[in-house]
Amino acid sequence: MALRPEPTAPFHSVQYALRVLETVAKYTGGVSEAQIVRETGLPAGHLAHLLLMLRREEYVERTGDGAYVTGEALTLLSSGGDRKQALAAKLQRSLHTLRDRVGAAVYLSSYVDGEIRITQYADGPRTPKVNEWVDFRSAAHATALGKCLLTQLDQDDRRDHLSRHRTARLTSRTITNEKVLFSRLAAQPATVPVLDLQEYAVGTVCAAVPITAGRSVGSLGLSLPLEHAHRLREAADALNRHATPMLLSLTL
Repeated sequence: MALRPEPTAPFHSVQYALRVLETVAKYTGGVSEAQIVRETGLPAGHLAHLLLMLRREEYVERTGDGAYVTGEALTLLSSGGDRKQALAAKLQRSLHTLRDRVGAAVYLSSYVDGEIRITQYADGPRTPKVNEWVDFRSAAHATALGKCLLTQLDQDDRRDHLSRHRTARLTSRTITNEKVLFSRLAAQPATVPVLDLQEYAVGTVCAAVPITAGRSVGSLGLSLPLEHAHRLREAADALNRHATPMLLSLTL
């Protein structure tokens, strides 16, 4: 499966975060922020934001004298134990936090063996998840998560997917013309959230952003009931900002 070459904004942030983590890991006794700046070449302001994120996600910890050391989350994901279980738990905690921050149900999805899979999600009484009235595997053309995954494939893989899952009309807003759909997917900026404005289900709006780690195609999405549609753009922007920790967890 070939991927589109455009990197996303979270991708760049993850590359910088990895440089910071590599530097911190070199100093078992702790390393100062000034030393991290010297070794990574990152601007002090940018580094400060990264360190806040890395501390919040427990990838680094700050000692009493202000130095930075490896955090518990990084140790768990890097240990020889059950990394898969540790990763799932870390992602679920992040999803719950993100759900509360954006006030919406949130989802992680991936494209595996030619099919869409919702791998994890976080919802609640005030943030209900989407009613899957049509199997998500057959609705990539209509969902924000699905379209976001399709944008990360090349033309041949998109055609292959749609040859197996036809563009059925699910609502009056569903794009069923494959030429129009392909044009929309090709024009979608890699750094802009993909939207679903009642294309999958009447009464629901959604957004998704890519979180591709290596050759693994994934997306992070949210859904809102139509009465909260006025919050979609703001929530989608927040989703984009918080994609970096998720991507970092998948990359480590």
